[in-house]
Amino acid sequence: QVQLVESGGGLVQAGASLRLTCAASGRSFSSYAMAWFRQAPGKEREFVASISVSGANTFYADSVKGRFTISRDNAKNMVYLQMNSLNPEDTAVYYCAAKSVFNYVNNYALYEYWGQGTQVTVSS
Repeated sequence: QVQLVESGGGLVQAGASLRLTCAASGRSFSSYAMAWFRQAPGKEREFVASISVSGANTFYADSVKGRFTISRDNAKNMVYLQMNSLNPEDTAVYYCAAKSVFNYVNNYALYEYWGQGTQVTVSS
């Protein structure tokens, strides 16, 4: 069992940066691939970024590539999402998720554990 708690969301202006944090507790955090998803009102949950167990491999949605960076610290049981050059289209609730295998990373149905989400709002 893995418990995930996101933090770091907020209200910012377009062009600003935010860093989201996902704190994990429970057993074997370092054996899980991790990801960030987001969901805007009235829209489906959308893949943002994922990272392998070791952190050596990452994968990004085209919409955030070059602006967002996912990272992890297995010693601290933390996953981060650095978000730069934010725009209003990035407004959503951001969720942290964990899965056992680093494949089909953009399929939210395959993730085993989820956090409660943190709201990110970007004003124009």
